[in-house]
Amino acid sequence: MKKILILSGSPVKNGNTTALAAWFAEGARSKGAQVDIVAAAFLKYKSTGCTSCRRCQALKEYACVIPDEATPVLARMSEADVIVMATPLYFYGPSAQLKLVMDRMFSLYKWDNEAGTMTTPLKGKKLVLLASAYEDIGLDAMEKPFALTADYSGMGFESLLVPNAGESGDVKPQAAVREKAVALGCRIAQE
Repeated sequence: MKKILILSGSPVKNGNTTALAAWFAEGARSKGAQVDIVAAAFLKYKSTGCTSCRRCQALKEYACVIPDEATPVLARMSEADVIVMATPLYFYGPSAQLKLVMDRMFSLYKWDNEAGTMTTPLKGKKLVLLASAYEDIGLDAMEKPFALTADYSGMGFESLLVPNAGESGDVKPQAAVREKAVALGCRIAQE
């Protein structure tokens, strides 16, 4: 059974991002995947992102030393087969709430600067981006950091970018978008 972790980064509880994540999950579950959705926007944080303390680099395991609700989510990323990041487009990037978790992913990498090597438990997994925008500009710019992160980590990468999704919740009656999200979830679960 494929384990899929969805990080939903919208601060709106029933908006376009929530719909995309739910549709993707529906498709994946229909093919037998275990899917967990984490509302990253509502986690309780002790730090606004990575503090660059680098104490994670001294740990044997891949873990963040900041004791808050993001720490177990990072551990679950190591255990998942697929990590899905769902976000609205905010000023050509992901939501700040999702970016908080992304910055803390620093703890999921170990660097040996002398040897010039990097290891991560993310290698061989898949990263999927689900993103929507009010209009038809900016999604390509937002997609780039996710694609680069996947490439650097040795992960596969796919995305579903939804331009012209409208205001929060406007995507819900768009049957074609729903079909694409469900189909992507089905396919990813079967890979």
